[in-house]
Amino acid sequence: MKTAIVTDSNSGITQSMAKEMGVYVVPMPVLIDGEQYFEDISLTQEQFYEKLKSDAQVSTSQPSAYDVGELWTKILKEYDKIIHIPMSSGLSETCHTLTHLAETEYSGKVYVIDNQRISITMRQSVEDAQNMLADGKTAEEVRDFLMQTKMQSSIYIMVDTLKYLKKGGRLTPAVAAIGTLLKIKPVLQIQGEKLDQYAKVRKIADAKTTMINAIKHDFETRFKELRSAGKMTLAVAHTQNFEEAEIFRDEIKEAFPDVEFTYIDPLSLSVSCHIGPGALAVAATVKY
Repeated sequence: MKTAIVTDSNSGITQSMAKEMGVYVVPMPVLIDGEQYFEDISLTQEQFYEKLKSDAQVSTSQPSAYDVGELWTKILKEYDKIIHIPMSSGLSETCHTLTHLAETEYSGKVYVIDNQRISITMRQSVEDAQNMLADGKTAEEVRDFLMQTKMQSSIYIMVDTLKYLKKGGRLTPAVAAIGTLLKIKPVLQIQGEKLDQYAKVRKIADAKTTMINAIKHDFETRFKELRSAGKMTLAVAHTQNFEEAEIFRDEIKEAFPDVEFTYIDPLSLSVSCHIGPGALAVAATVKY
């Protein structure tokens, strides 16, 4: 039985990387001033941030269920089953839409995995699925592992500016104005589903310390046994902030020398459009 892996560009896996890895990536649609673009197809990261900074109307939407269904049908001519790993259902309706499509038209052939992942944690899920299949695991065993470990992940994100949270309606204008005046940099968290506030700081150094301490707490509590078993990974993501991300990586590796560090990736555009450039994030994620 041959099983294919499908994800979307929210994983940070580019089209060229997908070809090298042997997986399929659905490009996420991005709307800019009413015109639709597709991540890594007709829109680069650089073009996206240029538009975002110019105060264009930028938003993201779901991929077409019809187009995804066409892709599945094409893949199933060569493969017996598909593991499809979309972005978290807590951040988009995409997962619910595709789950309904799979259950009604591709039952027993396509498994849509709602394991609450995004960006670097989502990429880890794709690599876990690949490693499991390489070890001879079935599609059902991969599905079960990814679902059983769905809450074994933490993401902490420092937002450099409140402008885009305000623009997206996630802050009142008054709160955003006060925050900007005081140069507050919120640290957000994703623990499974939603993007929530974790802390407020004023300096990048304080934000990084806050995030490292948050991961340390997770490793001493929720992930204590998994860390001891060597089953946790660390990764960094950013929005147009690669140099700071490299420095942050080194600080994280120094703080947690016993935990595998995997990669530095740009945050997906679906998250970036809400938080803007200059952000830094760290994720602790279970691995197969």
